[in-house]
Amino acid sequence: MSSKSNDQGRAFEYACITELEERIKEKRPVIIDEESIKAAKRAWETQDCSSQDIYSRAASAFIDTLFSAEPLILECDGSDDIVVLSINKDSDAEGGDVRDIVITRKHIRWDIGLSMKHNHFAAKHSRLSSTIDFGEKWYHLPCADDYWNTVRPIFSNLKVLKGQGLAWHDMENKEEAVYEPIIKAFIDELNRAYECDNTIPSRLISYLLGIRDFYKVVAIDNKQLTEFQSFNLRGELNKDGKKNKATLLIPKADLPTEIISLRFKPNSKNTAELYLNNGWSLSFRIHNASTIVEPSLKFDIQFLGVPANIITVNCSWR
Repeated sequence: MSSKSNDQGRAFEYACITELEERIKEKRPVIIDEESIKAAKRAWETQDCSSQDIYSRAASAFIDTLFSAEPLILECDGSDDIVVLSINKDSDAEGGDVRDIVITRKHIRWDIGLSMKHNHFAAKHSRLSSTIDFGEKWYHLPCADDYWNTVRPIFSNLKVLKGQGLAWHDMENKEEAVYEPIIKAFIDELNRAYECDNTIPSRLISYLLGIRDFYKVVAIDNKQLTEFQSFNLRGELNKDGKKNKATLLIPKADLPTEIISLRFKPNSKNTAELYLNNGWSLSFRIHNASTIVEPSLKFDIQFLGVPANIITVNCSWR
C-alpha cells in the first residue's frame, strides 16, 4: 500500500472513531483511547477539507446500521460502565486480529471490531519470496520441495535484475518468466496441501479473516455509499442486551470444508481463482509492489463470493 493510500485509510479510521464518539455520547458515557489514535489523527490532519468531508460522510452512513446489529453499544444497564473506542496496532493484525477499530465495554467483558477500508476490497496483500513459506504462515503446513525448487530460481534471477536496476515495466517477459510459473507452483502446492489435510479450506479462510469476528466497513467514494458486511464465523457478533434486542439479525456463517476448483483465471497468467463449498470463492492476483524489480512479489487477494448468510448492507451517504 502506498503512503498516500495508507494515510487515507488511517484518516477514514479517525473519521469513524470520532463520529462513533459523537453518536454514542448522546446515549451513554464514552471515551476514546487517545494513545491508540495518534497515527490516525496525524493522517487526518494531512487531508484537505474536501477529503475530510468525504471520510466523515462515509463514516456517518453506516453507524445506524451498526447500532441496529449491536444493541450493547448503546444500552445502559444502570452501571457506570463506559464504552471505550480504540484503534488496534499494526502488530495486532500480524498476530491474526484484522480489526482496526475496537468498541469495548469492560464491565460486561464485551467487545466488537470493525475492519475499515477506503475504496478497496482486498482481503490481504500477502507477500511471496524465496524465503517466505506461505503454507506455514497461512495454514501451518510447510510448502514442499517441489514448490521451492520452482520458485527459488525465479526469485534468485529477480535479485540479479534488481542489482542491475531494471524496472518492472522494462522486463519484457515477466508474465511468462515470473508470474505464470509462480502461480502454477502456488496452485500445485495448495492442491498438494489439501490432499494431505482436508482442514486446509477452513484454515485458509481463518488466516484471511483473522482470529476474531468483525464487521467490514468499506467507503466507496464514487458511489457515495459505505458497504457494511458481517463476518460472524464464531458467533461473536450480534449479542442482545438485557433490555434491547438487535433489530438487524446477523447469522453465523459456515466455513468451507472442500476445495471445488483451483485454477488459473481464464485468459490470465498472473491470477488464480479458488472455489470452495459453502459459498466461498477467492482470487489471488500476483503483482509487483515497486517500480524497480525486487526478489519478492505480492498477492492481491480478494473475495469473489461469500456465503449468503454473510449480511451486506449498502448505506447511502447523506
